[in-house]
Amino acid sequence: MSNLYVMNGDGSGVRQVCFDQDHDYHPTILNNGQVLYQRWDYTGICHIFLRQLMVMNPDGTKQRAIYGSNSWYPNSLFFPKALPDESNRIISILSGYHGAHRAGQLVLLDTSVGWHEGAGIVQRISGKGDPLTPKIKDDLVKGDWPLFLHPYALTHKHFLVSAKLNARADWAIYLADVFDNLVLLREEPGYALLEPTPIVSRKRPPVLPEQIDLAKESATVFIQDVYAGPGLNGVPRGAAKKLRLLAYHFGYRGLAGSDKIGYGGPWEAMQILGTVPLEKDGSANFTIPANTPVAVQVLDHEDKAIQLMRSWFTAMPGEHVSCAGCHEAPNEAVESKPALAANKAPQALTPWYGPARGFDFEREVQPVLNQYCVSCHDGSQSRVADLRSESDGARAEPKPIGYVPRFHPEMFEATRGKLTYTPAYDELIHFIRRVGVEDDVSLLTPGEYHANTSELIQMLEKGHHGVELDAEAWSRLITWIDLNGPCHGTWGDVFPIPDGAHERRMALRKLYGGPKNDPERIVETTSTPAEPVFASVMSRPAPLSLKDERKPRKVVTPGRRQIDLGGVTVSLVRVPAGEFVMGDIHGQADEFPQRVVKIDTPFWISECEVTNAQFRRFAPSHDSGYYSKRRDRADGKGLSLNG
Repeated sequence: MSNLYVMNGDGSGVRQVCFDQDHDYHPTILNNGQVLYQRWDYTGICHIFLRQLMVMNPDGTKQRAIYGSNSWYPNSLFFPKALPDESNRIISILSGYHGAHRAGQLVLLDTSVGWHEGAGIVQRISGKGDPLTPKIKDDLVKGDWPLFLHPYALTHKHFLVSAKLNARADWAIYLADVFDNLVLLREEPGYALLEPTPIVSRKRPPVLPEQIDLAKESATVFIQDVYAGPGLNGVPRGAAKKLRLLAYHFGYRGLAGSDKIGYGGPWEAMQILGTVPLEKDGSANFTIPANTPVAVQVLDHEDKAIQLMRSWFTAMPGEHVSCAGCHEAPNEAVESKPALAANKAPQALTPWYGPARGFDFEREVQPVLNQYCVSCHDGSQSRVADLRSESDGARAEPKPIGYVPRFHPEMFEATRGKLTYTPAYDELIHFIRRVGVEDDVSLLTPGEYHANTSELIQMLEKGHHGVELDAEAWSRLITWIDLNGPCHGTWGDVFPIPDGAHERRMALRKLYGGPKNDPERIVETTSTPAEPVFASVMSRPAPLSLKDERKPRKVVTPGRRQIDLGGVTVSLVRVPAGEFVMGDIHGQADEFPQRVVKIDTPFWISECEVTNAQFRRFAPSHDSGYYSKRRDRADGKGLSLNG
């Protein structure tokens, strides 16, 4: 994969500035002196759709997305070039993921008009008046002619470009313009003419001063207000208490992709850096390791993630990173107001039960199961989940996984395309709700994957057989869910890293200014071993009866009525006044003791759940969205929930 580096004019001083998961393509200097490039993201989202346009300063600082973040359309914008004397208007090639090999439609972008989906695509130039038609599709430009490559802006209205007018044509050089004209300049039968570039003088962009300190191994991050921006839309102020900082440890050739670190996710090894408290006004000021792809999670009072960042940002040594809020727009200015964190020195991250390390189920979660679960879940009963470790006799069946053709030959020979996860992981992964690897590209609704939506947490909070977890045990289970349910914490846990690739990576890091820490190192944690906890026999109270329980009951047929909501009806049932016993002495601990509940006034309630059609009579713009875990086609958003 190709990442971006800088170097001096004589070839010396080579330094890596992008530490990304996949490709960084087509770097070009904007007229304001910044670098424009394209970054590929494959983390927790449907990966065939996200290749966003990024900018940064030439020293690697101020890396940020300017087009396509959380966008289903377009899949890709290749070969971007700024128009003369402008930095907002860009000529580019719009294309899909598979199919046309970076060729596609010739489009004009204006990031001052929009940055999301098709909002900033102001014109398509095809030479035949074709409209711009946004659609969600993998091979987005299949069967679409003409195809274009390598645009170059001569003026605000005129562009050099390589074009192939139809399947039988050769690639030739054309002059295109905003009036939708295509003029052939040069064609050579049997040859492809590509990358037209005029040999002319050009106004030199400003040289931006460096903002790095290579003597440092850290950077600082200032967040003005996490409640600003759509990321925490609807979350009441005060609900966010902390930030959890994560780092991605990307895979190796022949040992990468989905189903390796965990079954169905996450895509990469997840490292916990630590946490930092939020100020009352939602601000924070803290340090992070430099040259490291970092993600942020916003936590509530129980350290459960309210919002997930399924991407990353990278800071250079000594850089001061700042943002207005959570997923604010690229052109959104920071509100001019004092922030409590701005008056304090940057805080060091609070370690999470030990130094920064990859989150590994066997090392981080299995001790919790050993203490609280295996006294019952010990493999002695076939219908009860076995939550023991493999070292204690548990076994898990190998699972067929994806991307087998990309396995290193040694890995394929040893696994035959199947991997075995730790036994307890294999049991518990079905009881958590998580993003997975191919989820919604759009910005998640806050709380969508909150740990409380997982059956495991719901079951334990209900008092599962009287088991009461301590704070550390809760934290370990919750963090596992928030990190997308990983099984392995390093790539070496999955399979021995082939071809000396890790040693080579560490050598190149040292040579080109990368981080010095070894993400494959297994470190000791601060967790202290504890004696196993046995399920307690819960004391259940006697059943509660109403005072008139022995009297003959009057059977009442409930009243019913229908209401016309304007073409849609709703059936109601009348709940009479009276008393009833709430609770179940045979249920979980939170279902007793029982109590008598009195209904003073009768009321009407819908006989069935309210449908979308009924609800829209009160909120016409209501949109239930789609279920992203199931799709009607491989490159679709998901199944519509608006039926």
